[in-house]
Amino acid sequence: MSLFKKVAQFAKSPQGRMVINQAKKYASDPKNKHKIDQVKNKLFGKGGHR
Repeated sequence: MSLFKKVAQFAKSPQGRMVINQAKKYASDPKNKHKIDQVKNKLFGKGGHR
């Protein structure tokens, strides 16, 4: 089974849905959104301190 199929299967499971809901709740917090944006920008080279 491919990795993508395994991930998709997990996402459809009760545990997967719980993890997805927790991630959405975490990402919706303004403080955490700022942290996520900082990491994303650092990874993709936009405004990262090097």
